[in-house]
Amino acid sequence: MSTGTVTPYRSSPRAGRDGFACLLRAEWTKFRTVRGWVLATGGAALVTVLLGALLATGMRATCSNGSAEIACPAPPTGPGGEAVEDKFYFVYRQLTGDGSITVRVTSMTGQIRRPDAIPGVRNVVPGVVPWAKAGVIVKESGEQGSPYAAVMVTGEHGVRMQHDFTHDTAGRPGKVSGESPRWLRLTRTGGTLTGYESADGAAWAVVGTARLAGLPDTVRIGMFATSPGDITATGRSGAAERFAEVTAVFDRVSLEGTASGGGWNRQDVGVTIGPDGSPHHPGGLTESGGTFTVTGVGDIAPLLHGARIETPLIGVVIGLIVVIVVAVTFVTAEYRRGLIRTTLLASPRRGRVPAAKAVVIGAVASVAGLAAAGVTVPLGTRILRGGGTPVLPVGTLTEIRVIAGCAALFGATAVLALALGLLFRRGVAAVTAAIVLIVVPHVLAIASVLPAEAAQWLLRLTPAAAFAALQSIPRYPQVTYHYVPAAGYYPLPAWAGLAVLCGYAALALGLAVLLLRRRDV
Repeated sequence: MSTGTVTPYRSSPRAGRDGFACLLRAEWTKFRTVRGWVLATGGAALVTVLLGALLATGMRATCSNGSAEIACPAPPTGPGGEAVEDKFYFVYRQLTGDGSITVRVTSMTGQIRRPDAIPGVRNVVPGVVPWAKAGVIVKESGEQGSPYAAVMVTGEHGVRMQHDFTHDTAGRPGKVSGESPRWLRLTRTGGTLTGYESADGAAWAVVGTARLAGLPDTVRIGMFATSPGDITATGRSGAAERFAEVTAVFDRVSLEGTASGGGWNRQDVGVTIGPDGSPHHPGGLTESGGTFTVTGVGDIAPLLHGARIETPLIGVVIGLIVVIVVAVTFVTAEYRRGLIRTTLLASPRRGRVPAAKAVVIGAVASVAGLAAAGVTVPLGTRILRGGGTPVLPVGTLTEIRVIAGCAALFGATAVLALALGLLFRRGVAAVTAAIVLIVVPHVLAIASVLPAEAAQWLLRLTPAAAFAALQSIPRYPQVTYHYVPAAGYYPLPAWAGLAVLCGYAALALGLAVLLLRRRDV
């Protein structure tokens, strides 16, 4: 890449008086007068946008309705606007005003589909997945995504109280059995739902409280059962989800309050309808002598799989490589042409020159990253949705955070590359070192080349940890998922990942200043 002519910083009485501000102006003048640097920085933003648009255009999704192909429906959204999975078997009555439901859970069993040992023979084994759920629930309506609060027993996480999909409170640990049943109670007072548990039906302990704003006067109250699929690792970073269902037995069922008369209603919430019009893996209810046996599949939880707003940011890696080249040549060009001596003579306090260069290149790269993400995220998600690919929705603040995180990633990468240029004084060596530190670990981690645990540690300890700034969907402890970089999940929060990269940049820049003061230019 042609760097053009670098204008040296000339000493003057006024320069001495202006100090660092004058250095900043001089370094900015150097950058903007070299056409190759300006064009390349703009190219870093442009290539990010173009690659993102190209990826989004190529991601076309269709779903089938019998023999016809239709656009894939958007997932239901919860009260907070997040995509959710809301599938369970619901046995309910209508409750008007305040009231409560009390039950005893005496059994929780299930079955899990395993890989077929014999081709053509289904391999189904007894078992309950860790986050299988059964209990009592108050729900605004039968619509998927409507507000709810529930107290439940789980496969391996004891009693929990959950509400509105993202909120989870732990109760007493332990599993349910005939010898160790669990009593559950859920009371409604206005918009406040309180969950209780008991080992004997006499001594009750509060599990948690939820406030559901805007809850109507008449709601649905009853029992439910649901089970997410069984997730098993495949290969280095892959995972497969297989069918699982749960069956829970309830007795000692009692309702307090103004409930609708007649028997219990049934609803298989969110059940998938097959091409022949029949439900696929339906739940069910068997009622006998006050004992309710409820079977369900699905989950009541945030939805984590699918395209995300950061999916089109695939071009960030290429954009960063361009930024690295520009940042390195921003300093090595002066060494190559011998102009660094003039710059340092004009500013005897040598630490100021690298600092001024870092501020300029960091700011320029941040603007490029901001422009790249600011265009790619909304444009890419619009193209994805237009092509029938649902995108997991996020709030405006999350979208802003991802765009700002991309800007910070570009800026901090430029500063680290600049520091390496000062240390090596050779463009090829510095560019190679920066790519090895920042880009290579990220590529290795998301490409499933390394075992999942190794990929996690690589993204904790290297500057590539800063890619966590692009993650829009959080982890949820109450959701079983394959939380690995290849699936878009990073081991550190966004701010912590950026802090790792900034720490490397600060350390490298400090070392460069130290060596600049001690060695001849």
